[in-house]
Amino acid sequence: MEHPIESLMKTAMENIRGIVDVNTVVGDPVETPDGTVIIPVSRVTCGFAAGGSAFPGEQAGQANAEIPFGGGSGAGVSVQPVGFLVVKGDNIRLLPVEGNHLAERLIDLAPQVLAKIEEMRRERTRFTVQS
Repeated sequence: MEHPIESLMKTAMENIRGIVDVNTVVGDPVETPDGTVIIPVSRVTCGFAAGGSAFPGEQAGQANAEIPFGGGSGAGVSVQPVGFLVVKGDNIRLLPVEGNHLAERLIDLAPQVLAKIEEMRRERTRFTVQS
């Protein structure tokens, strides 16, 4: 026979499972007119608590089913946006929502900056040779 606390826990966990699925953590992709695909990414945290108490009956010989039971359960879910995966051609970047990720942003942009510097150097060399 199932204890009443088990049914409380089972109900709470089924409801949490209904709220938090894979689409909550990694959202549905959105495609822009230029072909870029943007995928939202979130952090999901859950908390769960349950408790109960069985009170003794008035007579010592009462069956377990007749013993009064009191209990409760609760859960909390928090969804916090983390960033966006941006896919454009072969280039995939994570754009964080918080603005304090300067080092990560610099590392992401380093190849583009180096390519731009190389292009400027070539232009200057070409300009100097032609003069």
